[in-house]
Amino acid sequence: MPFRLLNRLTHTQAVFMMIAVTLMWSIAGVVTRQLESAARFEVTFWRSAFTALSLLVILPLWRTSDRACGVIADDPKQTPLERHWGVLAHSKVFWISGVCWSVMFTAFMLALTFTTVANVLIIMAVGPLFTALVARAVVGHRLALRTWVAIVAAGVGIVYMYGSQFLHAFSDPTTESGGLVIGSLVALCVPIASAVNWTVMQRGQTQGEKIDLVPSVLLGGVLSSLVTLPLALPFQASGTDIAWLALLGAVQLATPCALAVVCARSLKAPEVSLLALLEVIFGILLVWLGAGEAPGREVLLGGSLVIGALMINELLGWRSRMGTPRLQTLDKQLP
Repeated sequence: MPFRLLNRLTHTQAVFMMIAVTLMWSIAGVVTRQLESAARFEVTFWRSAFTALSLLVILPLWRTSDRACGVIADDPKQTPLERHWGVLAHSKVFWISGVCWSVMFTAFMLALTFTTVANVLIIMAVGPLFTALVARAVVGHRLALRTWVAIVAAGVGIVYMYGSQFLHAFSDPTTESGGLVIGSLVALCVPIASAVNWTVMQRGQTQGEKIDLVPSVLLGGVLSSLVTLPLALPFQASGTDIAWLALLGAVQLATPCALAVVCARSLKAPEVSLLALLEVIFGILLVWLGAGEAPGREVLLGGSLVIGALMINELLGWRSRMGTPRLQTLDKQLP
């Protein structure tokens, strides 16, 4: 069974699979630019709905394989929802995490309809730094000097990137600045929700509560589709649009989400965080090549500073974090 093979990955296989995961994550921008008539909330509804449907199929097969391999316990007292889909109806952490995922799903797709893919991806990339700040405020985690330096450097990069774009937009009457402002603010909801999500889950784990990442993503997809459905009506998407959005739900989110958790069993947290940054590079390149959306000079310079700060922070913290658990420290928000 393919699922059993995933539980036997070598370190090298996990690295290459994580690269494939980031490539799948990165197709959202270029696929969104191929849509013909789907409106903003309809785009979000269909992707979230197809994500949920895909996970409804994937999770029972995957969990059955995990039980057979001893990865998860075979508890006959579990309810069908918990046994087949990992739904923990009694857990507050599970529900909070699901709400956070739904915010990330909704905000990410809406932001792509307002501003460029590069702008959205670079804002999302600062999620781990937001998480560090929220964990510092809520849980009391101390931040290393390298993390403070990375936060400042990333902040400078973002200020330069968006400041230059805003100044250009406001000085040129022919440029539409509203989409840039709205898109940037909506995109900012993604790393904020991600930071809350990881902080809540880590706090729950320290209190002995075990939360599987993928079922909470399923809940997020369901909540996002339910919230956006009234706003998506009447549907305007063509058959081609729905096919593209089904591809996003199954291939861009549901499948790589499950594979990322598998990779996190074989890779250390710093490795996952570093490899996850490839999504930004792949995403910008794909939309550049596939949709002609070339990033501007300000985006390239400011974005390079942000990504560089994140990479240096991870590399400097490699040794200090090598002993951290794998699955619980997957610092990647899945948009």
